[in-house]
Amino acid sequence: MEKDKFLKFLGLVKKSGRLREGYNKCEETIKAGNSELVIISVDTSLNTKDKFNTYASRFHTEIIEYFTKEELGDALGRPEINILCITDKNMSKKLLELWQKKI
Repeated sequence: MEKDKFLKFLGLVKKSGRLREGYNKCEETIKAGNSELVIISVDTSLNTKDKFNTYASRFHTEIIEYFTKEELGDALGRPEINILCITDKNMSKKLLELWQKKI
């Protein structure tokens, strides 16, 4: 299943050190122009989603909103995570390919 491949690859991205977790770290990374991809859980509040959609548009960053906070957390060895961003272009490209295959 492509969803599993996506989440497993997300775990590899974390191990490589190319992933930032949490609201503040992702906000700083996007504003610095270092984010290639933002992943937001479907459980995130509407205000937060709007804010990060605005950042993604302004800083030309792709955004994915599909997984629950528990699914993202499980992939990263945490109970839950709402927002994360990827700083590596190639890894972001691979994640986008895996995500597009599932739809």
